[in-house]
Amino acid sequence: MSSVSHRLDRFIARRLSISNRAVRELLVQKKIMLDGEVASLMNQSIGMFTSVVVDGEVLQHCDPVYIMLNKPRGVVSATKDDRHTTVIDILDYPQKHELHIAGRLDFNTTGLLLLTNDGAWSKQLSLPENSVNKIYRVSLKEPLTPDIIIKYQQAFTAGVHLLPENITTRPATVIMLDDHTVELTICEGRYHQVKRMFGFFQNEVLELHRLSVGNIVLGNALALGEIRALLEEEVRLVCL
Repeated sequence: MSSVSHRLDRFIARRLSISNRAVRELLVQKKIMLDGEVASLMNQSIGMFTSVVVDGEVLQHCDPVYIMLNKPRGVVSATKDDRHTTVIDILDYPQKHELHIAGRLDFNTTGLLLLTNDGAWSKQLSLPENSVNKIYRVSLKEPLTPDIIIKYQQAFTAGVHLLPENITTRPATVIMLDDHTVELTICEGRYHQVKRMFGFFQNEVLELHRLSVGNIVLGNALALGEIRALLEEEVRLVCL
């Protein structure tokens, strides 16, 4: 999936500084290969992950990358920051500077963070109509009871009104794990949303850990700061 596409003839003409007529001649001579196959149309659309080889010269070859990181506390979800360590700084990956973050986490929030070079894929994660669930484990300052959880669930189902944006959160679910910990499922990611939702009840969030995004589950295999490539099935099914 690519967020940018080009017409084949314009792409080759620009990269090789040749005319469209010259591109057509290369096409007729079957010297243009796309993903290992002979190209047949001048106006064929190519994306950033399309392999383009012209007369043996590689003009473009870029593989899509999808990585999960178990983000530690005190790390900024950014590619650059002059004051703080970023997730890119701690990433053990050769082409890490080609990646962007698909769904940020707050400075002190830990857990599942996704990074990719595929803009179309990351956009799908953030589209409201896709309603991609994010599940968090939330540690709270004030003790909980089943009755309190019922109040939380009623409010979160109806939506919590957030100021100054003057918006109401989309329906969320909350499950009590113990007397200070809940599992919260939301399908959006507004600024400090989880902290503000519980702040509505004057209950401070002490720790916040993201467990999953869509069908991608962090699990227990990765230590804080470690990464792994997503499985093909995880990439394909994340928004389903």
